[in-house]
Amino acid sequence: MTNVAIIYYSSTGHVHKLAEEAASAAAKAGAEVRLRKVAELAPAHVVASKPEWAEHHEATREVPEATLADLEWADALLFGTPTRFGLPAAQLKQFIDTTGGLWFQGKLVNKVVSSFTSTSTLHGGQESTLLALNNTFYHWGAIIVPPGYAHEVQFAPTNGNPYGTSHVSHHHVGTPDQDNLAAIGYQARRTVEIATALKAGLAAA
Repeated sequence: MTNVAIIYYSSTGHVHKLAEEAASAAAKAGAEVRLRKVAELAPAHVVASKPEWAEHHEATREVPEATLADLEWADALLFGTPTRFGLPAAQLKQFIDTTGGLWFQGKLVNKVVSSFTSTSTLHGGQESTLLALNNTFYHWGAIIVPPGYAHEVQFAPTNGNPYGTSHVSHHHVGTPDQDNLAAIGYQARRTVEIATALKAGLAAA
């Protein structure tokens, strides 16, 4: 069985919804799945000052926090993050910055990795965020699996990013729509498919 860890940060719930759909799709594709959020770094009073942030933080209190053990366990990893000035959120980046020990031991080599994002505006940095995440995966020696244009869902009006599923929230008004959810479902299945094939191939080599 292929082990898949979906690791994300979400402040108001859009990335969380994509992560849940990815987890569901990966499980339906036959994978063993762990859904994990990264730790919140913002001070409690800052979170509390924004109702939608505080509400989502409370609603996902029971979601386990990601650990390095989740990375070591996984054959495939999907990372989700909102965009912060065209870069991954600090919360996810801080978690990634703790992976030096695994990297040094070569335990991240050949992990199959894919990523997804959400922004508040159409050209708000989706592609640069995903490309920035890829910089880490190159250093790991991971195998990056983008959705590309390999499925018709990528041509839906609200999709079309070959780097990874990208939702536009329009300033927190719109949650991921059915096209977005179909896109992340496809991306998760594709990631599982490639990871399963790679795992089998390496075992037979």
